[in-house]
Amino acid sequence: MSALNIKKGSSKHSAYNLRPNFSDVQETHTLAVLVENEPGVLARVIGLFSGRGYNIESLTVAEVDHQGHLSRITIVTTGTPQVIEQIKAQLGRIVPVHEVHDLTVEGKSVERELALIKVGGAGEKRVEALRLADIFRANVVDSTLESFVFQITGTPDKIDAFADLMRPLGLLEIARTGVAALARGN
Repeated sequence: MSALNIKKGSSKHSAYNLRPNFSDVQETHTLAVLVENEPGVLARVIGLFSGRGYNIESLTVAEVDHQGHLSRITIVTTGTPQVIEQIKAQLGRIVPVHEVHDLTVEGKSVERELALIKVGGAGEKRVEALRLADIFRANVVDSTLESFVFQITGTPDKIDAFADLMRPLGLLEIARTGVAALARGN
């Protein structure tokens, strides 16, 4: 009996899918993780990301149920669809994790971030910074003769756009909270 001369993955009659179906496309996903509010839980969740080389673009943590001792971790991460699925599965296996929701996949969600942006300058640059702040609905929360501190809330893209416009005017510092997100509707 002779060996078959069939190239791997070339037969449409094979019972097995021999062609790789992995995507190389990098996607950004927002994950909402409900966890026990106890010491070490955040370290375990973050350890899962660092131990496998996954990147975290944004991280927000706060207690959401004082009596139930629950906290919500909102994580924005990037990866291929297979990596995102692996992250969700591994997060679900950590003992103090109650729920893992992929807000990007589950439907429409509302995402907001808060930033404090310090801008220095004098004269015309100062006037231009105030004009742009008004357009972006940023509030002045501190003012000196040399600088302003603006508070702005919105999507991460809005905050990035505002910061980019402030750079030539004398951007000094930025502090960002990270993304807070909730699913829309019920």
